[in-house]
Amino acid sequence: MQDIAEQLQAWHASGRTFAVATVVGVSGSAPRDPGAALAVDADGEAVGSVSGGCVEGAVYELCQEAVTSGRPVLERFGYSDEDAFAVGLTCGGVLDVFVQPITPGADAALDAGITYIASGTPVALARVIEGPAALVGATVTVTADSHHGALSPAPTTTGALERAAVAEARAMLDAGRTGKVVLGLDGRPCDEEELGTVTFFVESYVPAPRMLVFGAIDFAAAVVRIGKFLGYHVTVCDARPVFATARRFPDADEVVVDWPHRYLDSQLDRIDGRTVLCVLTHDAKFDIPLLERALRLPVGFVGAMGSRRTHRDRNARLREVGLTDAEIARLRSPIGLDLGARTPEETAVSVAAEIVAHRRGGSCLPLSAGDGPIHHDLARAQEEKARSHAA
Repeated sequence: MQDIAEQLQAWHASGRTFAVATVVGVSGSAPRDPGAALAVDADGEAVGSVSGGCVEGAVYELCQEAVTSGRPVLERFGYSDEDAFAVGLTCGGVLDVFVQPITPGADAALDAGITYIASGTPVALARVIEGPAALVGATVTVTADSHHGALSPAPTTTGALERAAVAEARAMLDAGRTGKVVLGLDGRPCDEEELGTVTFFVESYVPAPRMLVFGAIDFAAAVVRIGKFLGYHVTVCDARPVFATARRFPDADEVVVDWPHRYLDSQLDRIDGRTVLCVLTHDAKFDIPLLERALRLPVGFVGAMGSRRTHRDRNARLREVGLTDAEIARLRSPIGLDLGARTPEETAVSVAAEIVAHRRGGSCLPLSAGDGPIHHDLARAQEEKARSHAA
């Protein structure tokens, strides 16, 4: 929903009724991740996407029906190969889509949630997608220190359910996670298979992950562009003011003139496990103080540019300043996948490919070279879930 927040806020501000279809569950090779959304207003205007085209038409119709009826609905779309004209996913996956009508002023929690999302305030929306009919569609909007909406007035519920939902949503917001939470009516955590449960879909809306690009070189400009394309908030940092200019990096969100390690020290409260650091300076006087700090921080990815010789020399220097082998092993160097890249743009694709593979658990092999799952992170999550059930 964050991708279409600006349009939703405009509809909401104008008092226009609309419906939002959200992907709340996927399995197999489903085309979109949980949280992907399509919205349709009362006039039939649509924004966003839930499937990249496979079932878009059917979801559009569900949204129109929800606007008219005022009732939410949960629909499952699977693979259909028996009827060429049936609505289904051609990729073989399964997509669960929750459609919720929204009328401005009718639900204080949804009103607050849309306002928070549009303003960029970190917020989590916990919506009931399965459970007692009186609860389906109920929403609790949660920030770091407050929440809007209530579940306790509904029949068969207690204050414990609402407190548990708020606590779970706040924990997921803190981690920047989106996904399902299954609770009993008394608020206790449950499995999806248990009877008498309430399933919430919790969507966390947090600021875009950060990409810090150190080294204002020509290759950096291409990395900045592809970083923006991937959805990062991109900062370029270099100690040389003649190179670190907004004119040279018009696509960057920020261009900072400072020593890299000093700038990183100033950003400790703004980096997290989603943060990506691309060190492109390949100059020891910049690299070593920066990497000495970076490799001890809980960031998602640290990569550094340089030749094999530069890499060996860099590792030796890092050992000299006290880094352990385990800390040095976190460094992706030379940065990027082996694509045979030569130009800045090709190199940026190589760097971006490694970042995505590292984040998603990809093998970095051609898809045609294997027959396993295409979406490694989903397969890994399903394996972890199966292990937890077995335990």
